[in-house]
Amino acid sequence: MSRKKVKLSELYSFQYGQWNTIENIWWDYPIYWSNWPVWFTNKYNNEDAPVIGHIWAYAWIVNWASWKHFVTYNWVMCNIKDWIDSKFWYYTLLVSKLQKRLRWSSQPFISYDLLNDIDVLLPETVEEQEKIGKVLSDIDGKIELNNKISSELEAMAKEIYDYRFVQFDFPDENGKPYKSSGWKMVWNEELKRKIPEGWEVSTLKGRYKIERGISYSSKDIELGDGVPMINLASIDRSRNYRDNELKYYSGKISDGDMLKPFDLLIACTDLTRECEIIWCPILTPDDWNSYTYSMDIAKIHFTDNKLVDLYMYMALRTDFYHNYIKHWASGTNVLHLNLDGLDWYYMSIPSVKLQEKYAWIIKTIHSKRSKIMVENNKLMELRDFLLPMLMNGQVTVK
Repeated sequence: MSRKKVKLSELYSFQYGQWNTIENIWWDYPIYWSNWPVWFTNKYNNEDAPVIGHIWAYAWIVNWASWKHFVTYNWVMCNIKDWIDSKFWYYTLLVSKLQKRLRWSSQPFISYDLLNDIDVLLPETVEEQEKIGKVLSDIDGKIELNNKISSELEAMAKEIYDYRFVQFDFPDENGKPYKSSGWKMVWNEELKRKIPEGWEVSTLKGRYKIERGISYSSKDIELGDGVPMINLASIDRSRNYRDNELKYYSGKISDGDMLKPFDLLIACTDLTRECEIIWCPILTPDDWNSYTYSMDIAKIHFTDNKLVDLYMYMALRTDFYHNYIKHWASGTNVLHLNLDGLDWYYMSIPSVKLQEKYAWIIKTIHSKRSKIMVENNKLMELRDFLLPMLMNGQVTVK
């Protein structure tokens, strides 16, 4: 299929987003402040269009912003010509190598004149543009659906935990909810609440073992190959694992530095001033890959036979625990955790049988999420392989 070279200025006009003049938060329309929508407002200034990071850490990043939304000054809004298929145009931006075109002052930025001057190859017919846009957006749609399923699985695991171990409606001997069925609850002075009869209440001191990850230099990771290494960036601000931030360690490594599926990992340091990730566990993926972990991460294993690791994974992901443990972090630019914080955390401990039943749920859900992650990686590889060839005409869509 023939292509013609045009300037991006022939396809659209640019407009910076607005300064933050938002009056009402938590309303109808998502706000593009950072790399993804954060908060909501009662007004919008853009709808179903690509946005380009304008400045700072977001410069050159291209996102498809669905529905009506509000774009701040950190982003550039892209007003697409009526005759250009918008999805195709979005993928055109992805192959424009914007990262290599950044300008610098005190921080990186993208300017109008830079964007206007970029050459792109454009199929001459709208039909061909729509075909290419559909192929690529179908792949992205499947990735998005997988991410939604993964998020819903995590939410399900949390809901089951809350139902069983916060509301105490775990299945009794007859499979009925314990507390709602009238089983005995007893007051506990340490927790200042009633808990099921027979449950232990204790601190975690002396009941776990921590192993720190590998101390590495820039030389150990500069080649970009070697053993995948989970690091601080592998934990997002929602305290979930993300696999697109792996480093690859090429130095010497011992068997003890390798991880197994379902190993519990925690962040020992935190670069977020709000202590958003410190000490909250993630699970090593169950995806047939071998992983190691960096010095900012620790592996934790509960050595007391009354505590089951996969139960403790969720017990230490609750907001209650996070609000407790973050006060044990200190530092100026980088927060470090005082390990005494975990030692003196009081919690109710259900029977091992109940913990193991819940651990089986976590293991099943985590295995499913790991398979979704593998599928998404393959889909992204396919999309990235097809993207330049579809755009330059090497491959056509029948």
